[in-house]
Amino acid sequence: MTNAAAVVRTNDYREIVAGRRSVREYDPSVKISREEMTELLEEATLAPSSVNLQPWRFVVVESEEAKAALAEIAPRNRTQVITSAAVIAVFGDMQAFDYAGDIMASSVAKGYMTQEVMDQMLANYGALFGSVPKEAFRDMILLDTGLVSMQIMLAARARGYDTNPIGGYDKSRAAETFGLEADRYVPSMLISIGKAAKDARLTTRLPIDRVAEWK
Repeated sequence: MTNAAAVVRTNDYREIVAGRRSVREYDPSVKISREEMTELLEEATLAPSSVNLQPWRFVVVESEEAKAALAEIAPRNRTQVITSAAVIAVFGDMQAFDYAGDIMASSVAKGYMTQEVMDQMLANYGALFGSVPKEAFRDMILLDTGLVSMQIMLAARARGYDTNPIGGYDKSRAAETFGLEADRYVPSMLISIGKAAKDARLTTRLPIDRVAEWK
């Protein structure tokens, strides 16, 4: 159950993006209900993905047992794993195209496309992805998981929670740790979520004239 007094919902976009910080120590008394976590992930999965394949898959690590197992493969991030309300392990599904028919059928049912368009798209994408090298497909789905991961952090911030993206863990053991098929599920990142126990360190950004050009 969420500690309601600890979080404040906002719809102020500037406050959301400017208020996001990478937090490494959380208040362990703050919990997030499965209902709220589900709503947060529903918001996050509105992120775009290549041909709408939605290749992201999540493992929400919240039990003490699961956190302890995760801490074993993320020892340098043990504090945030253990103190957070949860850690969302984000994976990319190498068999994401298996869901294309279901995704498009839902669009047909809602009137977003016709059955004829669906059949043509499935045939076109089937031919396309049947010829795409495995590494290229892996790169594609990892890009998509990056998009949804950022959206998770913004959705969390809008709800008054803090997060931190974690790349420092043993990715070779990630799928196995959660009982997933290692050949199918590609680890992308971990995202700790909760309420900061102390203020995160402020950081600066390069000015736009250093990172952008106009032609």
